[in-house]
Amino acid sequence: MTNREDMTLTSSGFYVSQEAPIKADNPVPTPSVPAPDILRCAYMELVVTDLLRSRDFYVDVLGLTVTEEDENAVYLRSLEEFIHHNLVLRQGPVAAVAAFSYRVRTPEDLDKAVAFYTELGCRVERRKDGFTKGIGESVRVTDPLGFPYEFFYDVEHVERLAWRYDLYTPGALVRLDHFNQVTPDVPRATKFMQDLGFRVTEDIQDQEGTVYAAWMRRKPTVHDTAMTGGNGPRMHHVAFSTHEKHNILAICDKLGALRMSDAIERGPGRHGVSNAFYLYLRDPDGHRVEIYTQDYYTGDPDNPVVTWDVHDNQRRDWWGNPVVPSWYTEASLVLDLDGNPQPVVERTEASEMAVTIGADGFSYTRADDESGSYRGEASKGFKIGHQL
Repeated sequence: MTNREDMTLTSSGFYVSQEAPIKADNPVPTPSVPAPDILRCAYMELVVTDLLRSRDFYVDVLGLTVTEEDENAVYLRSLEEFIHHNLVLRQGPVAAVAAFSYRVRTPEDLDKAVAFYTELGCRVERRKDGFTKGIGESVRVTDPLGFPYEFFYDVEHVERLAWRYDLYTPGALVRLDHFNQVTPDVPRATKFMQDLGFRVTEDIQDQEGTVYAAWMRRKPTVHDTAMTGGNGPRMHHVAFSTHEKHNILAICDKLGALRMSDAIERGPGRHGVSNAFYLYLRDPDGHRVEIYTQDYYTGDPDNPVVTWDVHDNQRRDWWGNPVVPSWYTEASLVLDLDGNPQPVVERTEASEMAVTIGADGFSYTRADDESGSYRGEASKGFKIGHQL
């Protein structure tokens, strides 16, 4: 890990510091103009290949509310949302992500977004009437990392259904929580997001300083997006929150009752990173959806950054359960502004899967602690096939 002398080892087994110990060797230049003031992740636009089948999954199974729909798109929101939608399902030929969309603080922040990305030489498109129903003037860009980002302020308000308990289901989804993006160079992506005003809350590294993932936020939670090291640009997952972990268990029971347990890719469980309870699902096109609850507040200016050792067996699952290989290797394509899939660039640094569940990879619960060994072994080796 980088600059371990500047970190404090906690009783929980991870390190904390005041600044993210991440340095980029090939940074995106920092623009001379101010970044737009981003409030939060607001919605994702997903391209799906069978709109009716996807609608059934997100509405009938997961319980999202339909705000509006037509033959080409379905606009969905969670129960506590008051803007038009948190998720757009749009019919298309290739399953992919068309936009990671953020709300900004003022209309003037759209001008800042245009200037910020134009200085970087990015393609920028601005539409007075927006790119989707329910959203006003918007700016879409292809950012330096290859991701399609959108920024907007004006929005159509709809009824917040937080008090409509007659509409709640046992697995009620109440908020859009975060995105997760796959990128070959995590330090480069992290530094760029910091220039955009994001703050790192947690990261995963090794003794040599290789960075495998970083979590970054604008709202005062663990993250609005995360950068996961891998072949990219791709979308790893979009996450919705429930109020309690029992809501996640109810979703698992419902999927079992519907004979849809194959939709469960990983979990339920509790993360070490973020401390949140989780469940990962795959929709009919393979887009990954996380159901997420009970992370922690990060809004203070001196909120400590948490750094995990990549070999710590509890970083991804606090209970020490292995991560299935597909969670590391599979992700959704992302589109350029013309709707074409972005080419995927291979990660050249070590992969987290290879160093923790690959043929030569070993994990541990407590490093250098023989008394804390796993079944008499000094290391707990997660290899492909051990999860069967």
